[in-house]
Parts: sequence; structure tokens; C-alpha cells
Amino acid sequence: MGFISFVGRVLFASLFLLSAYQEFIEFGNDGGPAAKALKPKFNLFIKQVSKNTGFGVPHVDIKTVIAATMFLKGFGGLLFIFSSSFGAFLLLMYLAFITPIVYDFYNYEMESAQFVQLFFKFSQNLAFIGALLFFLGMKNSIPRRRSKGRTTKTKTN
Repeated sequence: MGFISFVGRVLFASLFLLSAYQEFIEFGNDGGPAAKALKPKFNLFIKQVSKNTGFGVPHVDIKTVIAATMFLKGFGGLLFIFSSSFGAFLLLMYLAFITPIVYDFYNYEMESAQFVQLFFKFSQNLAFIGALLFFLGMKNSIPRRRSKGRTTKTKTN
């Protein structure tokens, strides 16, 4: 069972690790294609947050956002392979941050093809979030093993 669990974690984390590696290779001076694709959606998201909350959002460089997402995916994926709760938490943070920005189906009409594609990807990322929450829940529900030397026996009369 342990080996199957390890293989599952490797396959799951490979999605994030390969994505982080690809972004790292293409990063360049301007943040690469990931920055070009994310910038308009990120700016729209920031504008909507500012409008709806009434708070001014400070300017964040898109290269910093891409670098942070690369770190969360890469480091979180590596730690997750070794069954780390912290790695799962980093991947969870990445998905919670990036999913509503990148897959902004709510900005399109329901009848459009873009809405369907974005909603499908949004739902897929929600499933990833569910899988990570399931992992964290199972990890916390397994009782810790006690060492054999520390068990105490009660005396009965």
C-alpha cells in the first residue's frame, strides 16, 4: 500500500513539477509566456477586487507573481512526493490563489465556448484542491505509532 501511495503522490506532484520546470525554463527577463498570459487576467482580477471591496490593492509586479507560483509548485510538489503536509499546503495555496484568476469563467456568457472551457478547468482545479484536502485529512487522521519501549502497562490487583 505504501508503494502505491508513493506512486500516486509522484504522479499527482508531476503535474505541478513539470509546470514549474517549464515556467522556469521560459522565465527570461519579462517573466516569459506565463507572465504574458497571466497579466491581463491578473489586472482584471485586481481591478474587480478593488472595485468590490473598496480597498486599493498595491501594485505587484507580474514577474514576482510568476516567481512565487513557480516556487509554490516546485517546492510544494517536491515536499508532497515525500508525504509532507507542508508540501500539500503549499500546493493548496497555489491552487487557491491561481484558480479564480486564471480560470475566470465568471467574466464570460454561459453560452460561449470560452465559458465551458474555463469552467471545466476551474472544476478540475477544484478537484485538485479536494484531493489535497483529502490527503491532509487522511494524514491527520492516522494515529501516530508509539515506540515499543514507551508503552506502559497498568497493574491490576
